[in-house]
Amino acid sequence: MLAADDVRRTLARISHEIIERNKSLNELVIVGLYTRGVPLARRISANIETFEQFKVPTGSLDISHYRDDLALLERKPTVKTTDIPVDIRNKSVVLVDDVLFTGRTIRAAMDALIDLGRPRSIQLAVLIDRGHREMPIRPDYVGRNIPTSLNEKIEVHVTEIDGIDEVAIINNEPNNPDGRNIAAKAVFPGKENNGAGK
Repeated sequence: MLAADDVRRTLARISHEIIERNKSLNELVIVGLYTRGVPLARRISANIETFEQFKVPTGSLDISHYRDDLALLERKPTVKTTDIPVDIRNKSVVLVDDVLFTGRTIRAAMDALIDLGRPRSIQLAVLIDRGHREMPIRPDYVGRNIPTSLNEKIEVHVTEIDGIDEVAIINNEPNNPDGRNIAAKAVFPGKENNGAGK
């Protein structure tokens, strides 16, 4: 799907697009969604610092209490810590997530952000947009659009969490005996894979 250099260029492109759209980096805050949006937000922030010699405040957001499916879950989600180092009121906030699917996660994230303060704007950066939206949500920055069927799942692994950087399309069809028909994978930028996590 994407080679390591392709993904490095993709994250660099997203970072440049964020810089271009937000002329004043002083008003910018980058916020990653748990779980894998957090390391991706940090990588984008590091790119911006390299390109502009300016450190953008970067934080993490937990949306556990804002999900609209809590009553349907057998196991309640583990609550994590929301950690945003600055006041987001009147700031331009860039939410970062790994995969955009139905849009429900992003709706919950916007509710959580607004409870923290009223930002001037909320922008969305995603590594993968797989379609199938149920909410009127459109990303501002997209790494790659990958059309999928509803029986497929996109898994993003990052070194910081999983010990390896890759993206795989998993086929969840009932006639698939192991449930892991990996149709494509991509290596992410960052630390070189050394066999860890295999």
